Amino acid sequence: MDQRTSGADALTQKNDAAPALLGVVCGLAAALFWAFGFAATRHGLKVGFTPVDLLVHRYVWSGIAFLPLVLRAGVSDLCGIGWSRGLVLMVLGGPVMSLISYAGFLFVPLGHGSVIQPSCATLGGLLLAALVLKEQISASRLAGALVIVGGLGVIGAESIGHIGAEGVQGDLIFVLAGLMFAGFGAMLRRWRVSAVSAALVINVLSLLLVPVYLATVGLAHVAAIGLTENAIQALAQGVLAGPAALYLYAVSVQRLGVARAAVFPACVPALTLLTGWLLLGEPPTMLQTAGLVTVLCGFYLAQRQS
Repeated sequence: MDQRTSGADALTQKNDAAPALLGVVCGLAAALFWAFGFAATRHGLKVGFTPVDLLVHRYVWSGIAFLPLVLRAGVSDLCGIGWSRGLVLMVLGGPVMSLISYAGFLFVPLGHGSVIQPSCATLGGLLLAALVLKEQISASRLAGALVIVGGLGVIGAESIGHIGAEGVQGDLIFVLAGLMFAGFGAMLRRWRVSAVSAALVINVLSLLLVPVYLATVGLAHVAAIGLTENAIQALAQGVLAGPAALYLYAVSVQRLGVARAAVFPACVPALTLLTGWLLLGEPPTMLQTAGLVTVLCGFYLAQRQS
């Protein structure tokens, strides 16, 4: 009897561990795909793509793939989100925010954008949670926010001392992009919209910008860059950093819960610096590394519940 009981307990533990392991694998994969998207953006700008070109790769392929799902769910109310809310979400978390983010890499290295944007998204999220959603911010999260600000100050010092006015401009661009994404998250929570539904709507609405791109920019420029480089951006922006990362992160949240899954977006800055070093040959500077370590400590405190 005891042996059968212990065997049943072992089986139960094994069954409980399998979903958790899947959640961890999916969360890490999502963070790696987001990091790869940052690195691909930096690479794309170096080989001649403009931010607008990258924007098309980011949204047109997933928009085409998601269009049948949105049509089936209903265009009149945009999957239950509504047109007015859908347009707001598209600005805060869609192509407008992405275009601003891409532009930042024209002025500063990969290590700046990959740390500043997620950090400001976290800071803005905490602020909006307190002011708009009326959530109580714990002492640990407040301390984490202050530590993150300190890490951003270290990275900002590099812009002021070594890059100059363009560096400060690039950093401020990433601050804006991060705060916009924080607003996107706050609106999702306030309107009770799932991240998957928002992604479907944003990608499909972004197809409305394609005729404008074709009429004003055309395809000659991106075609001249070559098939290989365009395929890299289509994969990195339109598949991995977009719908694939979102789906994997959603699975991670389902398997682990929101609190435990929140650690994976916090891994993106470190993974981006590592990816940029290995794939692009851009090793992080001492100040970038010091700022990253400081910010990661802040992320840890900001994600604690007490």
